[in-house]
Amino acid sequence: MSTFTIVLLSITLVLIIAFVVLYFLGKKAQKKQEEQQEKLAAAAQNITMLIIDKKRMRLKEAGLPPIVLENTPKYLRRSKVPIVKAKVGPKIMTLMCEESVFPLIPVKKEVKAVVSGIYITGVKGLRGALETPVKKKGFFSRFKKDK
Repeated sequence: MSTFTIVLLSITLVLIIAFVVLYFLGKKAQKKQEEQQEKLAAAAQNITMLIIDKKRMRLKEAGLPPIVLENTPKYLRRSKVPIVKAKVGPKIMTLMCEESVFPLIPVKKEVKAVVSGIYITGVKGLRGALETPVKKKGFFSRFKKDK
């Protein structure tokens, strides 16, 4: 055999092994995520709250309980997460929010939210529907003709 075919076979072998490993790691991560979603759904409760403020900030600056910081992996502690300050009953609470729900939350309005611990997983308008934000057009889509 020539050296070219040996190199080509070894590269394809390495790629096949890498794909198999990634496939099984992906299935394992998917199972873990499904279990976590089930736990969130089991602990979910509907709460009426007045949204005071919403921002993307680091966990250390957000004023969350220390146990949240301890349980967060080190590589995620400096990342910015969506934080919502809301008045729930007489208390003002700092809550985390899902990325998909964060743009829907109106500031200085009352909403009915699905909360699991300190994590907001869903939002509904208390008085009327929520305004959905207008999605910005991308750079190249501005130049395309609307049909």
